[in-house]
Amino acid sequence: MNYSTHRKPHRRRRSWCCSFTLPPRSPENTVLSRPKPSQKSEMLSKSVNSFPNSPQSTRLSFVGRIDPRRILSPGRVSPIDSESTVDPVQESTISEPTPNTNANAQTRLECSEKLPAPKGSGNSVKDEVSLGIFDVRLNLKGKLGGSLVLELNSEVLSANSSVFADLIADYRKGASGLAAKLCRIEVPEVENLNVFRQTVELMFEEDIIKRLLKIGVNMSIDILEVSACIMFSKGISSCLKYLEAVPWSEEEEEKLRSLFNRFKFDDATTGDILARLYSLDSANSQQNLARQLVWSITTCADANARNELKSLVKGLLCKSSVYEKDYPDLNKEDLYVVCQSCLGLLVSLFEEASVTASCGKFAKKETCKPLIERISRQVDNINWLLEILLDRQIAEEFVDMWVDKGELLRMHECTSPMVRYELSRVSAMLFIAIGTRKLHCRSDARLGLLQTWLKPMLSDFGWLQRCRKGLDMRALEEAMGQALLTLPLKQQYEPFMEWFRCFSKHGTECPNLSKAFQIWWRRSFLRGSESYAIESR
Repeated sequence: MNYSTHRKPHRRRRSWCCSFTLPPRSPENTVLSRPKPSQKSEMLSKSVNSFPNSPQSTRLSFVGRIDPRRILSPGRVSPIDSESTVDPVQESTISEPTPNTNANAQTRLECSEKLPAPKGSGNSVKDEVSLGIFDVRLNLKGKLGGSLVLELNSEVLSANSSVFADLIADYRKGASGLAAKLCRIEVPEVENLNVFRQTVELMFEEDIIKRLLKIGVNMSIDILEVSACIMFSKGISSCLKYLEAVPWSEEEEEKLRSLFNRFKFDDATTGDILARLYSLDSANSQQNLARQLVWSITTCADANARNELKSLVKGLLCKSSVYEKDYPDLNKEDLYVVCQSCLGLLVSLFEEASVTASCGKFAKKETCKPLIERISRQVDNINWLLEILLDRQIAEEFVDMWVDKGELLRMHECTSPMVRYELSRVSAMLFIAIGTRKLHCRSDARLGLLQTWLKPMLSDFGWLQRCRKGLDMRALEEAMGQALLTLPLKQQYEPFMEWFRCFSKHGTECPNLSKAFQIWWRRSFLRGSESYAIESR
């Protein structure tokens, strides 16, 4: 075949999308010289890799704010030569790490106080100076790999960041001729390239806060951190003003708290943000507030609001709360003062109930609430306080307080069952706490509790079954038996025999302690030498 008869394949016009290459020949660009063959392939490679839609590129590219004169139409059209104002930020390619790296993760920039010294210039300075307004090349090196090159205006960069102003000045002192016209600065170990880029872009914004509204709180905190590292005062001030005026999530609040622990800001808005992050009140003031909250709940008249507030405050004061570590413990004495007050009111209500029981109805006071409802409310308050005491493991003294209420025990015998069973609700809480190992108290305290309140519990068990009010009856029966078994064997005799007589008479109206009774029987009547050995001790 005669190869001379065939035309050479037509060379495809290359794209012009990056400042690293020269523009193709066109009627508007006839005066530009053709690049040397040795440089042409290198610049073409750079051009292809920097074009965001190029199928030959295997790296991610930023499509950012590009000089409108360097944008090509989709077809084979010459570059647009416009006299419009050039955007002072020009972006080049970014090389990302392996796909396993999460490039979207918003991590903080770990930056030293002073950025490293700029690197030396290369041999192609003459071509790079043709960039005109872009006379600073900022090379960002990612901590996890990848890089980003920003071509910037030195005047804007120096006017906004004192760190970069010093670096640019130092570079130009050590360079001369054409090399001094294009300043090269490298920033290594950048945690998040995207955050750094957006921070630099804000230097060219007239209204930074308007831009922050689109970015959001989480990214604005990252930008504030980078601004503090590069001493971008306008960015710091704008971020602080924006963050002070918007709500934060708990995650954003912790992020801000960590940032303010590492950086000190002189902006006047800092005080307003710190006032939202930290309370200036003393520990005593916080303890007084907790005491006031507890008092307010025990005197709350609305049932729905009281239940909602009980759940709220209990969650704040419990040991497992995420807020407990940041606030001082609620004073133990304050809790017991409230307990004593509620018990005193309960005694007064039962005195009223014992007087009016003979009339066959329960009187109303100026509160317009029935006596039964007022008694139930006080028992709810006592049980709620007992839950807080048990959670904080300070409920031992309450057992003594409940045993010492002999006047309540006396009034229990002469009060209607529909009222007196409320007292057994408190005893049930204590029995369950002891039987489930949540309450550890002395042996004499356990004995006093069982001797005083076991018999009323046996007589009120039927009413407790009908009006449970959240009480788990199976858990109560199991816990009562376990509480009895914590006593010495000789002291278990009377309580178990009392239960046996009650159960044989009332059946299901009495708690079923058969399992615990069997354990007591087996332990008490051992055979032969085992029984003798125990008695000899």
